[in-house]
Amino acid sequence: MSEAHWTQEGATLSHKNACKEFGLTEQEIIEAIRQGKLQYRENCAHGNPYYRVLRAEVRALIEEIYGSHYLEEQKLKHQLSTVTREINSHKRKLISLEKQRAEIIKLQNELQAL
Repeated sequence: MSEAHWTQEGATLSHKNACKEFGLTEQEIIEAIRQGKLQYRENCAHGNPYYRVLRAEVRALIEEIYGSHYLEEQKLKHQLSTVTREINSHKRKLISLEKQRAEIIKLQNELQAL
């Protein structure tokens, strides 16, 4: 892969995010790096080291190990997780807003009672 692949937005991801997004274990990624199946760059965020890998190579690794159906299944699981997390976030915001509204209505009623 050319140097340009390392700078394109979305072309790389951390090995930890690869685990989350594609359902791989950290050991599988490290083993693939050792075998030369995955190129990597060492990075550090907030003092924590991690490997940056190419998304296309991770997909190729998954197809090699588990087949293409696994990749589609993991994509759907990841999308479902993302949507569920977003729904739960909106539910928490809705509960907070309903509490605020109830407090405002209570204060408004108290003022009208005066």
